[in-house]
Order: sequence, then structure tokens, then C-alpha cells
Amino acid sequence: MSVGDGKATRKKRPRILAITTDCCTGCAGSPACIEYCPIEACMFWVPDEDHPPFGRIEVDPYLCIGCQKCISKGPDGAFLDGCPWDAIEMIPTDDWEAMHGIALPDAPPPPPAIAAGMPALSGDEQLV
Repeated sequence: MSVGDGKATRKKRPRILAITTDCCTGCAGSPACIEYCPIEACMFWVPDEDHPPFGRIEVDPYLCIGCQKCISKGPDGAFLDGCPWDAIEMIPTDDWEAMHGIALPDAPPPPPAIAAGMPALSGDEQLV
């Protein structure tokens, strides 16, 4: 299993989505799930008000591609690539949509700059 480069994009609505459970601790600021996710900003750390020294990881359902890299384990659990706490579950997208009353589109929404009508930057350009 290789580390994600964050350059993959969602091209169609996935069959399954990753969700985090209450077991998530954010891995003390070094979460393997974020490292192995191939989608930039799909998984992100948020503070956990119930357990202040820890945070937790959330998953953006508009970006998740259902690849399962965040939960992958090696053969017979011999080495770990994904979540050490089994705090991530994969659920059918249809079930997630029914729970939240939202129909996910095939592609994620455009970044705010593009949605506002600004031209997208190429990889070499920078905002000044």
C-alpha cells in the first residue's frame, strides 16, 4: 500500500463512503488515514470537545471516493496502513444519503474560487 499523493479526484459517485466512529482519537496528531488517503482534504482533523487532548478525523462525503485505503491492513493484520483503532467504517453511499437527506453528486463541488467565477490556477501559478 502506498502513501496517497492527494492528487486523485472523484469522477463518479462512489458505491461506499468512509465515516469515522466515536472511537476516533485523531492518532495524537499523526493520523495514518489522512496519510494514505489519495484525495487532498478528504479527511481532516477537528478538535474533540469531549476529549480536549485529542482531536478526531472527519471525512468530507463530497470528496471521498470509497477506496478503503484509510482502513486497509496488511495480510492477517501483520502491518498497518489504515486506522489502528478501527474507527473508520465504510457504509453504502445510499445509506449515508438516506441518513442525511442529501443526494451526493458524481463530482465534488468546485473550489470556492472557481464557483465564484475566478479562473482556476495551474500547478505552477500562485495567488499574490
